[in-house]
Amino acid sequence: MKRSRKSVRRKAAVIPILRFEDQSLTSCSGLVVFQALFARLGLNERLGRCLRSSSSGIYGLGVMIRLLVVHLLLGYRELRDYRFYEDDVLVKRLLGLNRLPDVSTISRELSRATQKEADKLRRLVRELVLDRLEVLAPARLTLDFDGSVQSTKRHAEGAAVGFNKKKKGARSYYPLFCTISQTGQVFDVFHRSGNVHDSNGAKRFILACLQAIRERLPRTKIEVRVDSAFFSDEIVTLLDEQGIEFTISVPFERFVELEDMIEARRRWKRHDDEISFFETSWKPKKWNRRFRFVFVRTKTKRQRKDPVQFDIFVPYSTGYDFKVIVTNKSTRMKHVMVFHNGRGSQERTFAELKSQAAMDYVPSRRVVGNQIYRLCAVLAHNLARELQMRTKKPTRGTTENRAAWWRFETLQTLRRNILCRAGRLTRPRGALTLTMNANNAAQSQIEGYLAGLEKAA
Repeated sequence: MKRSRKSVRRKAAVIPILRFEDQSLTSCSGLVVFQALFARLGLNERLGRCLRSSSSGIYGLGVMIRLLVVHLLLGYRELRDYRFYEDDVLVKRLLGLNRLPDVSTISRELSRATQKEADKLRRLVRELVLDRLEVLAPARLTLDFDGSVQSTKRHAEGAAVGFNKKKKGARSYYPLFCTISQTGQVFDVFHRSGNVHDSNGAKRFILACLQAIRERLPRTKIEVRVDSAFFSDEIVTLLDEQGIEFTISVPFERFVELEDMIEARRRWKRHDDEISFFETSWKPKKWNRRFRFVFVRTKTKRQRKDPVQFDIFVPYSTGYDFKVIVTNKSTRMKHVMVFHNGRGSQERTFAELKSQAAMDYVPSRRVVGNQIYRLCAVLAHNLARELQMRTKKPTRGTTENRAAWWRFETLQTLRRNILCRAGRLTRPRGALTLTMNANNAAQSQIEGYLAGLEKAA
């Protein structure tokens, strides 16, 4: 349709007069979607039952956890940032409060929290993920285990100087995570100080995760992927005896025998122009039994550091990178390699947790307070995934690298598209009404989520 210049253009130079009044306005209209999700999950009641015996004061720890989850969903990081939405009517309605607690109250509740309360919250996070897995009833479930460094930037209880690739010498925590590949959710977190090895406490943590899943999903086949830090006779034997299919990266530089096998090998099975492999049955000297070892060779271009004549010589040379994987899978070598390389999805989960759920922020000097804040970040991330899984159909089935079944939108995208939208709460004829600016794209998404949650109920 052809439009006139007058109907399209308007004055932009006039600055409006500012007026700040107490009105029923909200900058977070999209929270109505998560309000519906909380109701479907019974999250408020479950948190109340979980922490009832430990609640103290006017608010209690359960309310604080819900506030922190909303705080992180909205994209805020530090506790004092809550002042930018403390008068938001929709936030207060979602939390069931007339007044939000002060920053000092939030900080004090985190400092008072006990390890027992943190363990209860951790158990609730697992239960919410298991509820979703029971609905999906997957034939195969892939678990990825790995640690992620969390710098404290100041002295905090339980922090220590250890491996920290980005901030060498900084005190840190080094929690161990278990993530579900098919849903992109974090199943469990095991807190550790920053000066421990990746495998510290791993056996007990892995076994606890396996038992929790098997109790709820006894018919599901479980697969495990871990990196070379977990390579040991203890872990390999545990997984094999439990009937778990696994792939583990091998620190083959520690074993002269493996290096000799690579150097002596002349015939490699070609996969493509860059990748080839072979396999053998082998065991280190102190192990009790042999396992399948898959050797992968990847052709790479290495830059030459010595002086070169650019008009005569190419400034790189061709070499190989090697990788060894131990597994009890019986599939072809190609499938073992592709499956194991799918571990990269866990790194994307860590990146989203730190950049968009503020998991790398340390709000308290108490170790338990920091554990609870980290669990709130995990809960916010999982709830964003749960919202999309409840309202959308999977976009793909099981792939070789075990990619997530849904193409998830990140928390940042959800905030930009639906969460952070202005609105007004009114009561025409006594009916509570949330009014937003007309926008077809936002309306379609918000109504789609609400309709999907209603249908899922």
